Amino acid sequence: MNENLSNGIPKGRWLHIIPPAMLVYIVAFMDRTNIGFAIAGGMDKALGMTATASGLAAGIFFIGYLTLQVPGARMAERGSAKKFIAATIVAWGALAVLSGLVQNMTQLLIIRFLLGVAEGGVWPAILTILSHWFPNEERGRANAFFIMNVPIASIITGPLSGFIVSTYGWRNVFIIEGAIAIILLFIWFPLISDRPSDAKWISKEEKDYIESKLHEEQESLKGKEVGKVSLGKLLTNVNMWKLIIIYMCFCIGTYGFALWLPTLLKTLTHSGMTGVGLLSAIPYVGTILGLYVFAQLSDRTMNRRLYTAIPLIAFGICLMLSVVFKNNVWVSFAFLIGCGVFFQAPSSTFWTMPPLLFESDMAASSRGVINGLGNLGGFLGPYLVGFLTTLFNSGVGIYTLAGFMVIGFLVTMTLPEKTAGTNTKSSLSKSEAAE
Repeated sequence: MNENLSNGIPKGRWLHIIPPAMLVYIVAFMDRTNIGFAIAGGMDKALGMTATASGLAAGIFFIGYLTLQVPGARMAERGSAKKFIAATIVAWGALAVLSGLVQNMTQLLIIRFLLGVAEGGVWPAILTILSHWFPNEERGRANAFFIMNVPIASIITGPLSGFIVSTYGWRNVFIIEGAIAIILLFIWFPLISDRPSDAKWISKEEKDYIESKLHEEQESLKGKEVGKVSLGKLLTNVNMWKLIIIYMCFCIGTYGFALWLPTLLKTLTHSGMTGVGLLSAIPYVGTILGLYVFAQLSDRTMNRRLYTAIPLIAFGICLMLSVVFKNNVWVSFAFLIGCGVFFQAPSSTFWTMPPLLFESDMAASSRGVINGLGNLGGFLGPYLVGFLTTLFNSGVGIYTLAGFMVIGFLVTMTLPEKTAGTNTKSSLSKSEAAE
């Protein structure tokens, strides 16, 4: 029934909004994670980095990442996310290039921190743009298509970074991929619009449909206590902290996995960097499938809670089994592919929940707070794996990541019933009875 509501409405929003949003984050994700290939390709030896130091260098990005989370989200809700993101593209592209010129660990840590600052507001800003363009019935799929930037970036980054490192050295992987970011400006500005009212290409029918559906969503939240929560009270809201914990566990697992995958594959298969690059792309093909399937199930049932929880626990199990079978290279690799299937699947459904729990302005702020604090997991994941690998072995580090995914699963299952589609099903039953 949800899909029938938009039958006959033009679909221009899917072609004009999703592709530029994806492209921006493909390059952003590439520039933050290519350090994993640089480390595996000789950066650690050139700069005298231990496994712990490598984890710190990879993870300090996420400390800087906190800085612009709430300002970026609020600017997207109240001002122009388009202009804000354009400025950050220039900043992070320049800093990515500078990463290839570092001479010591201190310089690397400073630049990685500043790169995190530059990229910090992009994710919540883009999610807010999507919430302006896609009603609740479409939001799971819209988020999923946008978040497909992560596996696509990983598929591109693996072979490309592996080739660059093998052919031109680890420094050029930063310089070449950083320069690509600047080219994004020529795609971002012509294509993206902050809201339907700003777009020249949109038909009146499509514009009226989007705006009426979004108006209905906001009206449904009026009069509820959650809609009156200030930013200060938001930070004392139990559901807010549940979302932060869930997202932090998710980030610990995913960034720990993504940044150490090249090193794990090199150790597992004893391949050269070109081979590691090609092998690392395979799990992310499964990621595209996982995103699509779980987003479809989530939008069809409106059970956001369940289809966030299932891939969290499945990802943790596959991580654990990849270590259990490490002596059988291809069985272990098969479970790493399984990790890829569930790798980003929780994210598309997770980000549909803030608008269900908070009114629009507070939902925008909540995205920034959740993404900022949750992405501390992006620091903890790589650092924990590096630290525990130094202290024990890589298996202990991976088991720890799996444990955090289990915690994320358990907390997800405690979220309110409205995130399980209970209210939606009830309202649909009433409307069907009225018909």
